[in-house]
Amino acid sequence: MSKTDEEARTVLGKPLDLPCGARLKNRLLKSAMSDSLGDGAGNPTQAQARLYERWAEGGAALSLIGEVQTSPQYPEKPGNLVLSPEPDLAALKSLATRGAVNGAALWPQLGHAGALSHGPISKPKGPSALNVEGLKCEGMTRADIKALPGVYARAAGIAKEAGFGGVQIHAGHGFLFSQFLSPLFNHRMDAYGGSIAGRFRIIDETISAVRQAVGASFPVGIKINATDKLVGGLNEDDALEVVRLIDRTSVDLIDVSGGTYFPGAASSSDGLSSSGPYFLGFARQAKGLTSIPIMLTGGFETRQQAVGAILGGAADAISLARSMVLNPSLANTWLSESGGDPEFPVFDAPVRGGVTAWYSMRLTALAEDAEALFDQTPAAALEAYDARDAQRCVTWKQRFQ
Repeated sequence: MSKTDEEARTVLGKPLDLPCGARLKNRLLKSAMSDSLGDGAGNPTQAQARLYERWAEGGAALSLIGEVQTSPQYPEKPGNLVLSPEPDLAALKSLATRGAVNGAALWPQLGHAGALSHGPISKPKGPSALNVEGLKCEGMTRADIKALPGVYARAAGIAKEAGFGGVQIHAGHGFLFSQFLSPLFNHRMDAYGGSIAGRFRIIDETISAVRQAVGASFPVGIKINATDKLVGGLNEDDALEVVRLIDRTSVDLIDVSGGTYFPGAASSSDGLSSSGPYFLGFARQAKGLTSIPIMLTGGFETRQQAVGAILGGAADAISLARSMVLNPSLANTWLSESGGDPEFPVFDAPVRGGVTAWYSMRLTALAEDAEALFDQTPAAALEAYDARDAQRCVTWKQRFQ
């Protein structure tokens, strides 16, 4: 074994202790993705349980279930899970158990899509009323906002009862709490707008309520944007202030990522690395502002990049999404002597949204242990994904509306 291989195994294989007392067995984590494998009525499926079981078998220390909704009123997609009253607790327990084999942890990412709620099954509502081409929503009342901590606390309590190993509060990627932090979405002039402290207030209140619901020893993480990557959106300076504010809370793990959708806003390079993983520079600065461990998400394609981010002081753990879709056993691979990096597909002029749909439909193939047969083009994947969403919208309406 070469010195480089030995260093990689040592750095990536070291356990990570969280402030609450929980331990992650290594530094390789499966990032939250919208897997769209719920049954359309907010419940887990056996295929979804198998998907997370595969990542656990593959050596990931922690997997995050993306876009688990705290309420059925504001979903990201009709394939989302919902942790609200009258859940299918048996199905949730099965998912929690299967996703935690091999010493892994499985956490639901608690979310609320806000202004970006899926139109066919919701009436979008965000921090402020918006009416721009491609985005229209109502503004939340103060009563709506005041209800949020309790809604998240209830969802976290259900997650704990079901046997999940922790929860992550979603405050990134343009969904509700990210919208509160972003000047593009949040035009409020009351206590929940204005300064970054005001924009963070509802998140702070929610963290406190969730912690009270789950107790001191249950892991609570949070996902934030390093930048919205949009002119006029959350910038790196404000995001660093968010880290300072989080440091005063009981959060156990900060997930740094970035990027937000807002129609018509120009792209910005603020906070982005010129090559390799996207948010290295920001994360390195953030590490100097908090003692809370940081997991870094975005752009990791090689084992050496992951090792370099940890040794360079940018992260305590590396969070992988598409890399682990291409190889669900990537953690085991990177912790082996030989290593080996995933081969990313190259698509020739894919349709808009097609690449994301391709990865989403490959998740379905992984869940069915059928990835060897998966050969869809991005266009075909998008068509299949949209057709499945349309079908599940019918089920969602029957269940919740």
